[in-house]
Amino acid sequence: MKIRAGRLRRTLLAAGVAAAVVIPVSGAARPEIPAPAPASLGRVTAAALPAAYAANRANATEAAALADGYGATGRAAVLRAMAAPDRRFLTFDGRGTGRTAEVFGDLAAADRVAVLVPGSDTSLDSYGRLRSGALALHAAAGPRTAVVAWLGYETPGTVSPAVLTTGRAEEAAPALRSFVGALHGINADARLSLLCHSYGSVVCAAAASGPRGLDVADIALYGSPGTGVDTAGDLNTGARIWAGRGADDWIADVPHTSLGLFGTAVGFGTDPVSGHFGARVFAAGDGGHSDYLKPGSVPLGNLARIARGDGPEVSHA
Repeated sequence: MKIRAGRLRRTLLAAGVAAAVVIPVSGAARPEIPAPAPASLGRVTAAALPAAYAANRANATEAAALADGYGATGRAAVLRAMAAPDRRFLTFDGRGTGRTAEVFGDLAAADRVAVLVPGSDTSLDSYGRLRSGALALHAAAGPRTAVVAWLGYETPGTVSPAVLTTGRAEEAAPALRSFVGALHGINADARLSLLCHSYGSVVCAAAASGPRGLDVADIALYGSPGTGVDTAGDLNTGARIWAGRGADDWIADVPHTSLGLFGTAVGFGTDPVSGHFGARVFAAGDGGHSDYLKPGSVPLGNLARIARGDGPEVSHA
């Protein structure tokens, strides 16, 4: 029976890769919408935050004008919204699919800082989903917790070969480690947590697997396909590791294995909510893959407790 199960996992995973490879990719060759280089900010301190926010809003305004001139009206509308006076971006890059880090709350004075790390198909054009989740988390966690929506890497497409390997995550890991360091530089007293959705959990694991480790208090993996490591103990961090999955999340059907295919390692190994992985499994309700930060939901309540450091109050699955 075990042999059959192993063969089934390999067959399903291979079929997924093959399907991803043969999907038409004509859209990938479309020309990039023009945008300016990011604002030159140097090292951002707590005192320099207002200036950084202003510089990034100005950059978004310039990017919107360039997108408008190019005829990309949808992108231009997104960028104009990002340039609004009440928006606070710690980093902003309007080129390509985009790189941003938007702050919700008082980053310099917060007791806790939670960084949302998104999964596949997240870009400037779909950024509204990430922002809505960040707003919901900040409201649930309370004013002493700042939330940062970190779109700091090129996320893979849900239907693409990249979403089945750790390649994009390994490319993103240094940027996430550097960002965590920058947050400590802005607020040395705050305890940090990483809340990592879907493929974002692979990114967080890659960042926490490096030789320098990752200085955060908590890492929560939700809607995760796996992390690329066998157990939570393989991560080079002293953080508490949490994992949760909604009852209606399709990610449960992804084979939790890893194998060599087409010259690369495909799949992410152990299921993070399994006993073997060794995470603290939190209740994630009955929702689907996109429901974890839904206002009033069970998983949002638990993620807010993790974010503000109320570990004993987290309900367990």
